[in-house]
Formats: sequence, structure tokens, C-alpha cells
Amino acid sequence: MRIISIARYCTVFIAAASAMAACARANAAEISGELIAKAKQEGQVVYYTDLIVDQIVRPLASAFEAKYGIKVSYTRADSQVNILKILNEQKAGRVMSDIFGLNTGLEVLIAAGAARQFTAANGEELPARYRDPDHYWVSSHLFVITPALNTDLVPAAQRPHSYDDLLAPFWKDKMVWKPNDLTGAPGFIGNVLISMGETRGMAYLRKLSKQNIKMVNASARAVLDQVIAGEYALSLQILNHHAAISARKGAPVDWVRLNPVTVSPGLVAMTAGSPHPNAGMLFVEFMTSKEGQQIFQKADYLPARPDVPPLIPDLIPETGGFTGNVITPAITAKGYEHWNDVAKDLFR
Repeated sequence: MRIISIARYCTVFIAAASAMAACARANAAEISGELIAKAKQEGQVVYYTDLIVDQIVRPLASAFEAKYGIKVSYTRADSQVNILKILNEQKAGRVMSDIFGLNTGLEVLIAAGAARQFTAANGEELPARYRDPDHYWVSSHLFVITPALNTDLVPAAQRPHSYDDLLAPFWKDKMVWKPNDLTGAPGFIGNVLISMGETRGMAYLRKLSKQNIKMVNASARAVLDQVIAGEYALSLQILNHHAAISARKGAPVDWVRLNPVTVSPGLVAMTAGSPHPNAGMLFVEFMTSKEGQQIFQKADYLPARPDVPPLIPDLIPETGGFTGNVITPAITAKGYEHWNDVAKDLFR
């Protein structure tokens, strides 16, 4: 192995640090005083979100209000409810929201002209896989979607280490998932087909369908709670930080590292024709800044910025030693209908 002299190492380190500092200053300068002044004149930002209010929305809003003196009004609902609300407001010519957060369905709003393009300086610092090349969204956080099992019900020898392990006789009648979206059957199926290809993936899914997977029409969190309670041995699609939080509190649960897992960016986008566009833009900047990402970190979410790791670094592919397929809105728009059809044909 080649050894670099201490002097040269120091020179390289100082140069890199200087470059990083210069880059940080340049990015900070892009958040112009003019934007901040206009945002303060608007005095308010309206945020439609699918995030948990007490865990993350309220801390974000409070920190933003303290920093800029701009009030954050928010409404919390599931992604599909927010989409319908935004579409109805657009049709009525009474746009209320400035920004919105979704897990899925953004392509519907883009097609309807209800979402607008934007460029956020902090958003541009995110890895390319966590921001839209067409500038309709950036990621404020990540969802890493994996199986999770009840550690009291699953012996160590039966713990799955690959997708093929789920085909073992032990797992028949012991698995569960929800019927919709990326945290349910369509998301699992999409990840399998992307990873294995259509021919091999469909052959695998036909074998998996013989395992009699149970279907529970509930949120991924609620399905995980049923696994923790011992009603099922394993859920195929949960948010791994939920399992980690529960395990930290003593629950008999662990998430399963099957390569590759599904990675879903938590989307932040801007509403077309919004009443407070500058305040909305400033809030997006805040959410994707290091300061904002640290609020996600403290709330046990998985930040999108590489320089703000999760409280448990093992939860994301970059630092956890596993691989993930990042399922962007464009990928979902192209494949979801097919994934959902396969779910209906094979597993219902």
C-alpha cells in the first residue's frame, strides 16, 4: 500500500476542507437576502404533509418560525388525501398550499399542472438519487422498506438472509403485508421485478404466492405492531426505522436485511399558483439544510443529506452494509400499475 507523507496528507486535507468551506459559503449565498425578505413579507407558509405532527412537523415548524419569524400552517393527511385536496383546490381556483409532502402519487399532480418546478440550493446538495432531475421534488428524508420479524417466533436458524429463503416451508402461513402502495405488496413486487428482471422475478413471485401471505388492510406501522404482538412471524414491507425504534424500547422485533431493499424518498414539492411562493421556497431550503436535516435526525427519521447520518447509521444502505433500489416517482409512475396487477393476480 502506498504511504502518503504527513506533509502531503495535511496539504490535501487542508485543500479539501477549504474547498468544502467555499462550497458551503457559495451554497449559503444562493439563499438570497431577497428571497428571505420576500418570504418575510408574505409572513406565512402553508404545508400539506403526510408526516407525523408531534414527531417531526411541529419541531420543524417551530424551528423555522424561530429562525425567520414566518408562521407555518400545516395540515396532516395521507398522501392520497393530500393529492385529492390539492387537485380540488386547483380546479376551484382556490390554491391554499405552498408546499406539500408525499410518499407516492406526485406524478398525478405534475400531469395536472398542480406542482411547479423549483431549484433549492440546499436541495442541490443532496445526492442525485434523492432529487429530481426535472426539478419537481427533493427528498427531505428517506424511507427504507424491508421485512421485519418477531424475534420470539423466529429461531435464528430460520431467519431469512435472501429472498429465496422466504420460499422455505417454515414461512408458509406466517407472513403478512398490506395490499397497497410501496410499503405493501406492490412495493415488494416492484422491487423484486426491478432487481431480478421480469422473467426471473415473475417466476420467483409465483413461487412466493404459494406461501399463503396474509393481507391486512392497515398502515405499515399497524402491520408491524401485529408482528410485534405475535399475530404474524414476519411482515414483508415495513419502514425499518419503525422496527429499530420499537426494538430500542424492548419489543421482540428486528428488521431483515435482504439485498436489495426498497428505498423510497420522502418527497417535498411546491404547489403551482401558491399564495406564498417565497415563504414556501424558503421552507424547502430550511427542510433540506443541515439545520433542518438535524431536526429529522433527532426525530428518528432518516435524513436525505449524507452529512447528517441517522441516529442509527445501520438503517440506510450508504452506512449499513446493504444495497437498496431507490424507487423515484418516475419509476413508480412507469411500473406501479403493473406491480399492482401482479399483486391482484397472484396474491389475492
